[in-house]
Amino acid sequence: DGSGDGSAAPEVSFWVDPDSRAARQAAEWRRTGRADDALLMERIAVRAQAEWLTGPDPGPVVEARTTAAAREGRTAVLVAYYVPHRDCGSYSDGGAEGGTEYREWVDGFAAGLGDRSAYVVLEPDAVAQALAGCDRVVPKERYALLAYAVDRLKQQANTRVYLDAGNSAWHPDPARLVEPLVRSGIARADGFALNVSNFQTDAAGSEYGGKLSAALDGKHFVLDSSRNGNGPFTGAEPWCNPPDRALGMPPTTATGAPLIDAYLWVKRPGESDGTCRGGPPAGQWWPSYALELARNAYG
Repeated sequence: DGSGDGSAAPEVSFWVDPDSRAARQAAEWRRTGRADDALLMERIAVRAQAEWLTGPDPGPVVEARTTAAAREGRTAVLVAYYVPHRDCGSYSDGGAEGGTEYREWVDGFAAGLGDRSAYVVLEPDAVAQALAGCDRVVPKERYALLAYAVDRLKQQANTRVYLDAGNSAWHPDPARLVEPLVRSGIARADGFALNVSNFQTDAAGSEYGGKLSAALDGKHFVLDSSRNGNGPFTGAEPWCNPPDRALGMPPTTATGAPLIDAYLWVKRPGESDGTCRGGPPAGQWWPSYALELARNAYG
């Protein structure tokens, strides 16, 4: 099991939102006679999915989610997504106006956690995008804000923090990410996150993560397996609502890989990547896409 003493870490049970969009959709389809589609949608609804905090004042939602999870003896999965110039002004643009507002936002997020159990994926794309070049972002400032977030969140007793590191196709040479991640506080985080909202295979993520881990003193990582069951799409804009994809590995900490702390459904299956391929705006629920992911995953 890789823990060295012959004892596996106890498996973590992640919290499932009983009122998720997938759960509501399944219920609606059952009511309206679409029983087969409802059964497919339940394959999403029964899985733990991350809660994305994308707007001001995250504390109350963080507190509500972690409290609901704690009541069931489970762990909430949360995404902090509010860094200034988020998504470099693309489909998911937004975030804090500046550093002061962002630090206050992080403080509110951390206060909402309390001492309850949570996995936090910190700022998808933030490091990889700064490295790729975004004219709105000063990398030094961004890395300092991420480091602040790591340190503040790690003050909470039962919070695990995974700093996002993009995916295996974005920066194919993981060595490029080492210095930016170090400057962003990876040494004090529990690890890094790969493949958030993307479609790279678990095998590709595992290999890439292993190389990155080796350059970061053996840091562990988590993989977003929500939609990678058929691997990546090879056409244009492969990251944006690609067709013919499938659900991937269900969320679990029983990964069988010493460096992989968990497979997580960070991107919620059925929420749009943006207004491409007929999709609604980023983050909005798109039931036909959700249905396709579920149907393809189970042949």
